[in-house]
Amino acid sequence: MRTPTVAIVGRPNVGKSTIFNKLIGKKVSIIEDTPGVTRDRIYGTVNYDNHKFHLIDTGGIDVSEEDFNSEIIVQANIAIDESDVIIFVVDGLEELNQNDYTIRDILMKSGKRVVVAVNKLDNQKREENIYNYYELGFEEVIPVSGEHSLGLSDLLDTIIKDFPEIEDDNEEDDEIKFCFIGRPNVGKSSLVNAILNEEKVIVSPIAGTTRDAVDTKFTYNKKKYVAIDTAGIRKSGKVFEKIEKYSVLRSMKAIERSDVCLLVINAEEGIIEHDKHIASYAIEEGKPIIIVVNKWDTVKDKNDINSFTKLVRAEFKFLSYAPITFVSALTKKRIFTIMPEIDKVFENSHREIKTNILNEVIRDAVMLKSPPSYKGKRLKITFSQQTGTVPPRFTFFVNSDKLIHFSYERYLENKIRGNFDFEGTPIILEYRNKHD
Repeated sequence: MRTPTVAIVGRPNVGKSTIFNKLIGKKVSIIEDTPGVTRDRIYGTVNYDNHKFHLIDTGGIDVSEEDFNSEIIVQANIAIDESDVIIFVVDGLEELNQNDYTIRDILMKSGKRVVVAVNKLDNQKREENIYNYYELGFEEVIPVSGEHSLGLSDLLDTIIKDFPEIEDDNEEDDEIKFCFIGRPNVGKSSLVNAILNEEKVIVSPIAGTTRDAVDTKFTYNKKKYVAIDTAGIRKSGKVFEKIEKYSVLRSMKAIERSDVCLLVINAEEGIIEHDKHIASYAIEEGKPIIIVVNKWDTVKDKNDINSFTKLVRAEFKFLSYAPITFVSALTKKRIFTIMPEIDKVFENSHREIKTNILNEVIRDAVMLKSPPSYKGKRLKITFSQQTGTVPPRFTFFVNSDKLIHFSYERYLENKIRGNFDFEGTPIILEYRNKHD
């Protein structure tokens, strides 16, 4: 089932980002403390009343800006094009101005369903002005205050009224779904084609299609797979090529449906910050990750794999558990290494560890290195067990969850990874007070 997408648009300083952060809630800060990752917070997922949708926050549209007809308008059009519903945010303390009417015209032409959110209305007197905003020509107008969290439930109810509810998917799927994620022009589609042209691959005659990606079913070594090839930005031109961050949206949708994500890096261009941004979305979804260095045929010194590996490890410290493979989609060099890696990290994400063996490893770890003391108290781990998979989740029963230090948490994770094969998959450590 495809997850709907909602975009927030409006002129500058009307409170779009405040509303975005309130709707996203705590999920917006999940990756903030991951070393080496900084990014614009313009994407997220909203879960509300058994419904789920992607949310995009766009830049403010201002006709007085010199580049209005270039990057700003492109960003808005891409977001609108990707969305099922648009939240048009206007300032409830000001009169409508030329920017508002310009945005109105853009939205009218899109043919998309539009919900007008009149922001900064935090008392009844201000709400009386709500009728002034019906002159924009949209039927659904909701008074809200992002700062005070007023009217947001009404806004959400209006947004999701035509969205499907989240379905319980209890059926076992014998297909492994994987996707290539990365910046535009790093060779994602070429890698899919190179894999499908392998001698061991039998491609199904019918390929499923969605608005966001093309799914290709195939069999490799008698196992079933689905390759999800994310579509590129549809329109052409130098301006569109610059809007790389909007390619993340399609990656997000592919990530959500995949069992394994392959982050593609262009060996010719090297690593840039945007590569880390895209990887962080796969981490948030708890997906197994493989780092694929493509276009290795363009590197003059083919024996420089060790040096490039060190570079990848230094730039992606938060992905120290991810395997790295060097390939060329053009020459098909080392393409055969990809499928075994997919199998391995998929199995590792489903791996379950027996409780007695896990406790033995944790006891040895604590004996080898005691937890640091905090305000005269020291962390005590009385029991541990695995409480989930995909990604693997471990729960520690402790005397106080306030005594957890991030360095000791990293130590415990390293001990788990050192004793059990969780290569390629993130693992989650949770703590419960033994008296709870």
